[in-house]
Amino acid sequence: MRVLVLTGAGVSAESGIPTFRGKDGYWRNLDPAKLATPEAFARDPQLVWDWYRERRQRIRNARPNAAHEAIARLAHQTEEFLLVTQNVDDLHARAGVAAEKMVQIHGNIFVTRCSRCESERHDYEQEQEDEEQDAAYGVREHVRAFKAATCRRTPKCPACHALLRPGVVWFGEQLSRNELERVEDFLDGGACDVVIVAGTTATFGYIGRCVRAATAASSSK
Repeated sequence: MRVLVLTGAGVSAESGIPTFRGKDGYWRNLDPAKLATPEAFARDPQLVWDWYRERRQRIRNARPNAAHEAIARLAHQTEEFLLVTQNVDDLHARAGVAAEKMVQIHGNIFVTRCSRCESERHDYEQEQEDEEQDAAYGVREHVRAFKAATCRRTPKCPACHALLRPGVVWFGEQLSRNELERVEDFLDGGACDVVIVAGTTATFGYIGRCVRAATAASSSK
């Protein structure tokens, strides 16, 4: 059986991750949709990084919910399976969906990449390790806050010294060609027996194209 699953922010909302357009989506009275742009980063990179650091912290503290777990079970039970998620969090992965069965079409919030060269790094493990060490050594809350404040300068690339940015696709940017090719390769592999769309209004054009391609392939079997 071949299964295609497409998920959006509504799936992670049950884990306490606010959607951009929901009533709890605003941050410091600012519209996140206006922060997640190249223009906002060029104008005030520190403000954008402050927002993403808080989002990272919130996601690290969140837990996969029943929807993430159900999708992970389906992935384990289905040989030909692909999850295409608009979510930049890691909750699908923590629920158990393997990397080779998942495409994060909008990127990964825990990846930091250079705004100029190709270098990138994954920050989740290091940030989590720092927090665990602080807890293990009984570092007081005000000391942790001081450490966080001193680290909140805008990071720069060690290779070319350009500004580093979150490894996500911002509004107005192109989706990753490599990730799109992974989706296209799966759809080219044969008809989908099941297509599930969850937690998204599917207003992004590629979501509709995926669904049409998968269902068209199914109807032509």
